[in-house]
Amino acid sequence: MKSEEMAALIRVALGDEKADLVITGGSLVNVYTGELLKGYAVAVKGKRIAYVGQDAGHTIGTATKVIDATGKIIVPGFIDSHTHMTPYTVYEFLRYAPRGGTTTIITEMLDISFALGFRGTLEFLESCRDQPIKMFGVVPTMVSLSPRFDTEALSKEQIRELLQREDVLGLGETYWFPVVEQEPRFLELFEEAFKAGKKVTGHSAGARGNKLIAYAAGGVCSCHEPITAAEVLERLRLGMYVPSREGEIRKDLEAIAEIKDMDLDLRQFILATDGTSTKQILEKGYMEVVLEKAIALGFDPITAIQMVTLNPAQYLNLDDRLGGIAPGKFADIVILPDLQNIKAEYVISNGRIIAQNREMLVQPRKHAYPEWARQSIRLAPTFTPEDFMIHVSGTSSTAQVRAIEQIAELVTSELRLEVPVSRGKITANLEQDLIKVAAIDFLDVKGEKFVGLLKGFKLQKGAIASSTAWDLANIVAVGVDEKDLALAVNRIIEMQGGAVVCADGRVLAEFSMPIGGCLSSAPLETLFQKTEEFQRAAAALGSPFQDTHLTLITLTTPAIPFFRLCEKGLVDIRTNEMFGLLVN
Repeated sequence: MKSEEMAALIRVALGDEKADLVITGGSLVNVYTGELLKGYAVAVKGKRIAYVGQDAGHTIGTATKVIDATGKIIVPGFIDSHTHMTPYTVYEFLRYAPRGGTTTIITEMLDISFALGFRGTLEFLESCRDQPIKMFGVVPTMVSLSPRFDTEALSKEQIRELLQREDVLGLGETYWFPVVEQEPRFLELFEEAFKAGKKVTGHSAGARGNKLIAYAAGGVCSCHEPITAAEVLERLRLGMYVPSREGEIRKDLEAIAEIKDMDLDLRQFILATDGTSTKQILEKGYMEVVLEKAIALGFDPITAIQMVTLNPAQYLNLDDRLGGIAPGKFADIVILPDLQNIKAEYVISNGRIIAQNREMLVQPRKHAYPEWARQSIRLAPTFTPEDFMIHVSGTSSTAQVRAIEQIAELVTSELRLEVPVSRGKITANLEQDLIKVAAIDFLDVKGEKFVGLLKGFKLQKGAIASSTAWDLANIVAVGVDEKDLALAVNRIIEMQGGAVVCADGRVLAEFSMPIGGCLSSAPLETLFQKTEEFQRAAAALGSPFQDTHLTLITLTTPAIPFFRLCEKGLVDIRTNEMFGLLVN
């Protein structure tokens, strides 16, 4: 805060200067004390709060805008401390997201960083600048199954530069196994974050006991992966923050809600989304939906409000300016009808009324991505059915293979089985529920690829492909028919990124993501329609999954147990060993 701004706030608080905006007569949720203060007023000068008290009459002038909040609840703006801004652009997301009360978003940037590197990361941050609400990023540490990113990840120097930025709050979710293995690159990156005064956020799915303690000992301050109250408690006791997920990827809040009955101090428990679908944003809302669900599950309303305001602000070192309604803080304020109905009547961000009764009054700034950001896929659309054949040498009529078994929507395991070989080839086998799965490096003009087998996806025909494979710059595809696999991959290349469902030599559904192969430039409404068509087409081919695209693109991640793939082969993420298809 500049000295001139400080002086203006002091003058307004004293009554020597008039406020720009005053909210009167409401019941204010004081997140610092946990009180509901009745008959309170808030005076705003510029972007910040100048006065909080019972009588703001001395701050009101003829030009002051006054909002009468009598009978209403005044709360701080909501913060989503952990999300993924895909597959939509920031502009499209912000056309809707703030209208329910969200005034700050902290997003991972790994998708764009894998595809477009340092330059793309800077471009994404530029798209977040000067928006109606505050946008921050966290820098990915680029944990990947692909050896490409051992040498082509963001460099230490580039990450150091990013960490010096005010709009970067630290390192993004770093998977626990390289930390526990004390891999030098990651410990050096942690050191850079701590030097910059920034946080190291975590991802410790599957870690427990001494491994979890070792992970925390490395300086990781959070984990959003707990799916039971016991896992939440274990992390809270280690001093970690726990952002509980309630979004597109996971809905964990109901399963861990018993944490509210354990007589604990929940100051380090947070509500977050970890990513939100176009359907939820358009039809239900954003952080207000998460907060309202927590209250419906029995969390004390003021405690729940702390979980989306003060707690996340403290977690990410933002509490000197955000997270509560107090003099000197940014004027991020929401007016609600009562503590059970999180239906924002006014949303104020940086001292401006940006939404009223769920209608946006201030539109986001549209960012024009340069052409190079729309040309990340370096492959030519020349894939043929032969590219997806699995050849086996020798004369045997069977082969022992390793396959990925999809045992849940996001969880996989290793499966070893004997499969028939016909004319030197292994094909999809619907009787065994085995289809082809492929990963293709789209940053390599040669299109290095691996083709394996997948059980449990239940496709009966056709193929499905996407360019948003997690933690890679790969096109990932599954299919029964090699012709349809080639068609799907070629269509993604033609679109310079996207997702496709094919069958019988025809494209049944698609949506494009030309920015880094992971972001769509389409209006949110159009993207919603296209993703719904994609899901219906995938289900018609036999996919049993509620979100087929999500199940597909997580086949490449080291973040979720246990058996995955990249363009080099199959990977057991428990041992970090890479395998081919055939069992020797």
